[in-house]
Amino acid sequence: MSDVIKIFDTTLRDGEQSPGCSMNLSEKIEMAKQLERLNVDIIEAGFAIASPGDFESVRTIAETVTNPTVASLSRTTKKDIQTAWDAVKYAKHPRIHTFIATSPLHMEYKLQMSPEAVLNAVAEHVRFASSLCDDVEFSAEDATRSEWDFLAKVTEVAIANGATTVNIPDTVGYTTPDEMYNLMRYLKEHVKGIDDITLSTHNHNDLGLAVANTIAAIRGGVTQVECTINGIGERAGNAALEEIVMALETRKDYFGFTTNIDKKQIYRSSKLLSRMIGVFPAPNKAIVGKNAFAHESGVHQHGVMANRGTYEIMTPESIGLNQNTMVLGKHSGRHAFAERLESLGIVLEPEQIDAAFAQFKILADKKKTVSDRDIEALVGSERGTIDETYELESFVVNSGTVIDGTATIVVKKDGEILKQTAMGEGQIEAAFAAINAICGMEPELMDYNIFSVSEGGDAQGEGTVKLKYNGYKATGTGVSVDIIEASIRAYLNGINKLIYAMNRNK
Repeated sequence: MSDVIKIFDTTLRDGEQSPGCSMNLSEKIEMAKQLERLNVDIIEAGFAIASPGDFESVRTIAETVTNPTVASLSRTTKKDIQTAWDAVKYAKHPRIHTFIATSPLHMEYKLQMSPEAVLNAVAEHVRFASSLCDDVEFSAEDATRSEWDFLAKVTEVAIANGATTVNIPDTVGYTTPDEMYNLMRYLKEHVKGIDDITLSTHNHNDLGLAVANTIAAIRGGVTQVECTINGIGERAGNAALEEIVMALETRKDYFGFTTNIDKKQIYRSSKLLSRMIGVFPAPNKAIVGKNAFAHESGVHQHGVMANRGTYEIMTPESIGLNQNTMVLGKHSGRHAFAERLESLGIVLEPEQIDAAFAQFKILADKKKTVSDRDIEALVGSERGTIDETYELESFVVNSGTVIDGTATIVVKKDGEILKQTAMGEGQIEAAFAAINAICGMEPELMDYNIFSVSEGGDAQGEGTVKLKYNGYKATGTGVSVDIIEASIRAYLNGINKLIYAMNRNK
């Protein structure tokens, strides 16, 4: 058995299915490029038949990345499989990933199929997929609640008909590490041809055991694991890529396995995803949470200063989190700024650096010092992923205990200046209403948050909104030392994304 575990990243498919975590096409492409820098082995780019937008994103990612295998999910129907192939066939390394449920519960109530019919469907459709593509993955949905002898039969049928990877998912996060290990050993001992294919696992986190179950599956014989950045995914999420990778790296003395992941890209990948979807890891999240390498206790501080190993089992540098204390401020030059970007793992084109540096100088005039977190937020907000229909020119807001909130918003559209004034219960509601009046839209505000990007009274605020309009959803973000401005920029960014999505689907 290989000691190198393949990383199958499904952030763009299973992860994006998580409520509130959708991305537009350009964001998916940017995330796919970052996954390539992270050096994942397989990118599951989407569910091609789900919508024209999903098909386009899978196809574009397949044409964009070079090193990773690009997979598309499909049900066991010929139309699904053909659509998946049409989306990934231009990839340098294409894969069709097809699945069907195998548990008694799913077969009876969801599929309304007999076990024999499921076996026949696996044989027919895996054979069809393998006639199109040399790399075919089959997944037995709800495998951990399936009868083991039937699961072994399904696996054997999939292998006999051309599957090169078989995935055993814990679809609802039901199993335990001991059960997972024993199931993998059972399959390794009872399935003909299993040593000739890649055995995989995909674990959900409903009981908080996804990473533990994944590690148990590796010990039981799998050589591919399916996971997402930050553990995002449906319900309680998936096994977190960063936790699996760093567990294997930190305890390689015990597990004896490694991955091809460029670990210094882990932090950058986590931050990029968080800014795109507006969902941030909990502060105490392992590996990438903001407190993961923070020490407040005096005892801990003393220990770390004497020897970092006293309280740090891995270094922040190992995941790309730079601890450089060089202060950046308004007197810093472009070279120092570019070096800091590089140290943070932020990859920009020269013209993008110029634009970000111009915004940095504006920010530095407002703050005494600019932290790494300020820079990450600034770059994340300035890297335009879409053409903006409306651009903020200026705003004036008023509110108080004895007056209603009012806002006057001025924007530019195609060189024309547009201006509206509106009232609301407060400044934010009034500002959003004024933007709605300008744009002629009244999207549903599903969520609104404002976060402090860094510390201190002059900290930047990062606003995020989640909007819904005519069946389209968008996450908008905005950054400013003025939280009202950050909120306005976030809302306008969300409006622009909605317009972009609607125009693409005309």
